[in-house]
Amino acid sequence: MSQRIKQFIFLCLMAMSVFSTAVNAEGIKIKSFELERVDNDWLLNASFQIELSPGLEDAVQKGVVLYFQTEFDLSRSRWYWFDEKPAIAQRQTRLSYQPLTQQYRIASDGLTFSARTIAEALQGAGSIGGWRVADNAQLDPSKLYTGSLRMTLDLSKLPKPFQVNALNNRDWSVSSDWLRFPLSPTGPSLIKR
Repeated sequence: MSQRIKQFIFLCLMAMSVFSTAVNAEGIKIKSFELERVDNDWLLNASFQIELSPGLEDAVQKGVVLYFQTEFDLSRSRWYWFDEKPAIAQRQTRLSYQPLTQQYRIASDGLTFSARTIAEALQGAGSIGGWRVADNAQLDPSKLYTGSLRMTLDLSKLPKPFQVNALNNRDWSVSSDWLRFPLSPTGPSLIKR
């Protein structure tokens, strides 16, 4: 191979790595998480860092409502059948922009509050406190379970034209990775990460 071809290939690879880094800059990351047993309930406190692409921010500014779905489940693998799932919890957080008041509104579990900037609104949408995700009576004290947690942008709640756009545009697929951790009903009453 000639030197020019090698330089061209090197530059193409560099451009692809810069592009993939830019694409991965947006998304959802789990900053902190805490699962605590209080009496007979397991309560979840979590903080997600949500970063939207410029296209999604612009869509919110123009009136598109975003719905973030937080999912939590406990499972126990079984060799003879499908995994047992004694606890599954889902929570939806709604993010919208009000042009008259020039404020963002965040609504979740019947609570609504406002934010002045998109950064404050995303921080509020990514904060979860005191969410009851499981009842200790549902769990077998002699078994070990795996807890899983993630947050995604629920594309099915977008208006139909935006759903089509979301299928063709990777910037609209915003999701965190699954966080998995062991849980024993008789173990520590506080799990942190």
